[in-house]
Amino acid sequence: MDANSIAKRHKSPSPADDHFTMDALLTSFLALSDSPSIHTSFDRLIQSSASDSDQNRLIQRALHLGSLLLEAGNRSARRCSSSHNAVVWPLSPDLTIKIFSMLDTQSVCYVAATCSFFQKCAMDPLCFANIDLATLVPKVNNAVVSTMIHRAGNSLKSLRLGVLPAIPAPPFFSSQPLVYSIRNANDASGFSWNDKKSRQGKESSILTRSCLNSLSGNGGAPGYGVHLRRLHLYNIERMDNASLLTSLSACPSLLDLEIVGLHVELRHTLESISRNCPLIERLIFESSKTGRDDGLKFPTCNEFVQNCPNITTLALKGFKLHDYKARMLVKGLRRLKHLDLSTSYSFTGAFLKNVSSNGGGDKLEVIILRDCMHLKEIEVERFMVAVLAGEFKLLRHLDISNREGLACEGDWSNRCYSASFIPIQQLLEQRPDFCIVAEFPKGSYIDIDQMSGMSGSDVNLPSQSSSSHMSDGSTTSDGSYNSDHGSGNEYGRESGFATYEENSDYMLSL
Repeated sequence: MDANSIAKRHKSPSPADDHFTMDALLTSFLALSDSPSIHTSFDRLIQSSASDSDQNRLIQRALHLGSLLLEAGNRSARRCSSSHNAVVWPLSPDLTIKIFSMLDTQSVCYVAATCSFFQKCAMDPLCFANIDLATLVPKVNNAVVSTMIHRAGNSLKSLRLGVLPAIPAPPFFSSQPLVYSIRNANDASGFSWNDKKSRQGKESSILTRSCLNSLSGNGGAPGYGVHLRRLHLYNIERMDNASLLTSLSACPSLLDLEIVGLHVELRHTLESISRNCPLIERLIFESSKTGRDDGLKFPTCNEFVQNCPNITTLALKGFKLHDYKARMLVKGLRRLKHLDLSTSYSFTGAFLKNVSSNGGGDKLEVIILRDCMHLKEIEVERFMVAVLAGEFKLLRHLDISNREGLACEGDWSNRCYSASFIPIQQLLEQRPDFCIVAEFPKGSYIDIDQMSGMSGSDVNLPSQSSSSHMSDGSTTSDGSYNSDHGSGNEYGRESGFATYEENSDYMLSL
């Protein structure tokens, strides 16, 4: 016998032969009936073993092969179930993905865990186009955010992230009706101008300054934020100016930006928005350090109104904002419909004077000046005269409520708690659809709507019998207004800005 014949005889079996042999063995084994003969045969094998170690080895081998067979059976059952679901599910994969894309992020994750067919559909980028990871308590870390953003890829359109405030803000800028209750001073929350701490939740989020890094591209390539339209960030305590500005620079298509409770500065944020987000239409910015952010400058305001002309909703809450800056924003943003400067400092309301000239503010529908410390009674009165004179024709809602009253003329620390200066009857006759909210902490409250018999109006005001000042002539909260030294005279110093303001109005008209 030659060497070639010997090589052929001892040639190892091919993989196909192994597969055939294994398939034949499994077929024979599975063809066995479920009878005690299997137990009897296995017992004979164990007893025929020469030693205890051989017996243990056989037992462990049997257990291992049994587990492998069980796992293979379960896997095949899941595959069959998935195929069955894909067959009996009445919708096509495209329609299924479309429906899943309408669910919130948590629901999409739940759906993906039901079966492999749904999981395959739920992994489509469209299902993560609108990511909502905002929670009442910290539950999300950077890894989760990064995973969700990468799943969405270039389909990412909306991102909500952070720890939501314990008490949601009123729906000032929603399509829901504006409804306000008539409250007594004893029911008001314990708010004081001495308490300048953040009004958001104090929980420490586990998100860090790098939580939005996935929005930015690497090596000059565009990131996943290139098509982002809406970005809402709440109480991410470790977020700083640099990280936020980097994220905004990666979002050139941004239309809706909401920032609540972040330790970032107004000036730097507006500068970044002006440079990187020219399409923005809605900006809500609530300071985490009420009254202490005084960094907004005139050039920043000018750049903002020039580069972001599409703004229709603007809320700057809790900032130091002088009248000439507020006037520039209102007059410069020609499409502005909703304005909310609640809890802001320093402006007296003088910015509303002549703001409607040259088309400024003529599209305003809602003005919220709630709890603005230096808002003066006389300026509100002048504004109401302008409304009665036919200005602000589209205005339908005004809120001048103040827990510590309006500032009186001449001495801002002397407070007024009466709304008698508002010509209610005349206002309701001319503007029956006008809603004015003036809630003050002194006196009882009545519904002027019921008195006037004009059901189309909505007015909440204190009774006209309320005193205009405190009986002892003192301030309302142990010198709380003196905690912000010099703030009451901020507008008084604006005489030095007279030429500056006229120049700004000229620049806005260009």
